Amino acid sequence: MLTDKDRIFTNIYGIHDVSLKGAQSRGAWDGTKGFIDNGRDWVIDEVKSSGLRGRGGAGFPTGLKWSFMPKENDGRPHYLVINADESEPGTCKDRDIMRHDPHHLVEGCLLASFAMGANACYIYLRGEYIREREALQRAVDEAYEARLIGKNNLHGWDFDLYLSHGAGAYICGEETALLESLEGKKGQPRLKPPFPANVGLYGCPTTVNNVESVAVVPEILRRGAGWFAGLGKENNTGTKLFCISGHVNTPCTVEEVMGIPFRELIEKHAGGIRGGWDNLLAVIPGGSSVPCIPAETCKDLSMDFDSLREVKSGLGTAAVIVMDKSTDIIRAIARLAYFYKHESCGQCTPCREGTGWMWRVLERMARGEAEKREIDMLLEVTYQVEGHTICALGDAAAWPVQGLIRHFRHVIEERIDSYAANPKPDDAVMQAAE
Repeated sequence: MLTDKDRIFTNIYGIHDVSLKGAQSRGAWDGTKGFIDNGRDWVIDEVKSSGLRGRGGAGFPTGLKWSFMPKENDGRPHYLVINADESEPGTCKDRDIMRHDPHHLVEGCLLASFAMGANACYIYLRGEYIREREALQRAVDEAYEARLIGKNNLHGWDFDLYLSHGAGAYICGEETALLESLEGKKGQPRLKPPFPANVGLYGCPTTVNNVESVAVVPEILRRGAGWFAGLGKENNTGTKLFCISGHVNTPCTVEEVMGIPFRELIEKHAGGIRGGWDNLLAVIPGGSSVPCIPAETCKDLSMDFDSLREVKSGLGTAAVIVMDKSTDIIRAIARLAYFYKHESCGQCTPCREGTGWMWRVLERMARGEAEKREIDMLLEVTYQVEGHTICALGDAAAWPVQGLIRHFRHVIEERIDSYAANPKPDDAVMQAAE
């Protein structure tokens, strides 16, 4: 369990002063010029040594990603783009950072941009995040006024920070669709290669990072890479914001050490499962796009990238969605399937056609109006969608269905049998009444 002295986000609940003065009293902007004076390579090496992996879902090593940016300037400007399009169902960690601890992000943007030779950074916010944009803009304005950022700032690295507001499209959380939207075009993913590190925003070298990934960097540099690497587990280091929702007694967002046992996370911070541990049915451990896992798998589960991959799921954004035994698991996954159908940009045929087909089949299965042979047919379609699209939305739509069939095939079969035995229960009730 994480101790208070190791917490990075000390105002995640908005209890303390959100302003620049309040943030500085908690350690923000302390020693920033010294980090820049140490040079670009030093910053990148520290982030690499810390073991920080991207907090947006993929878990790619952050320092390694930064090192992909060209070291030499060929005349094109370099850009850092922050993905604050937090649209994954169940996820609300970046929202709290921008509302209550925005200076962590602003300072992180300066340091990350310096490390990659970028003099400008764009933060792309989710369309529904109105109050969050206002809070973040206040922090940016304060930083400009105090000459912490801007031209000829106190740190010696000219740096401008801009906010851009999306229109609420889930697909714009995909990094290249986000870049298209920033350029004023329709938010559709680009074919890769070329990759953004070479041809990104406006055709220039660009790195896209998640809010949390960048917001933790200043504290890593202040306390040292060894401190961050000493938290958590090997290859899964540091702290992580977990968003716990669903059938728990006290839903919350909490910062904890990577690799914390699932049961400890739920019982210490979320008040336990509604109705007790034995009432647990399943958990979606990393936002709606990762496969669900059954209760028996959760007993000794460690909340980190590698442990969750071993049980054929993923940490994703660490949005933990808890479902107790009152849940209709088929209908829950069908509802997620509808979400991905609705949010598909339609550019790729497997995703455009497959997401709608999967949703329609799941709706029939939820009612029992299906045949058992369709279960394997549905599974086969998920494999035809997975890995056959430009971006990962096809995978995100397929994985929840795969998790349902992998762990709850018996529930689908029981529903089909029940319907076959009594296909029109409402009619039967009406006839009995007559």
